[in-house]
Amino acid sequence: MLDPMLQRIASNPNYNGLRTRRLRFGWTLTIAMLVVYYGFIAIIAFDKALLAVKIGGGTASLGLVLGVAVIVLAFILTGIYVQRANGRFDQLTAALKRDLGR
Repeated sequence: MLDPMLQRIASNPNYNGLRTRRLRFGWTLTIAMLVVYYGFIAIIAFDKALLAVKIGGGTASLGLVLGVAVIVLAFILTGIYVQRANGRFDQLTAALKRDLGR
């Protein structure tokens, strides 16, 4: 049996909206990162010669640049999530608290 406060929260449309948006956004970012990471790993596994191509006047390989890009993308996706969490998700949380009388 659920606590009455938990039942009130679970039945609140603001809670359901917040939960749905967070889950959808989190999964979207997760899938994007997985596609990029496993795509990079697939290139390593199936086309090593492509990653050995020298770029930038022969000082760096394409593999090095793509590896750094994967890491930078992880930071960018984290920043995007933090921005959304501190903006829209915090607004939805505040609306939920107002509805529940906190």
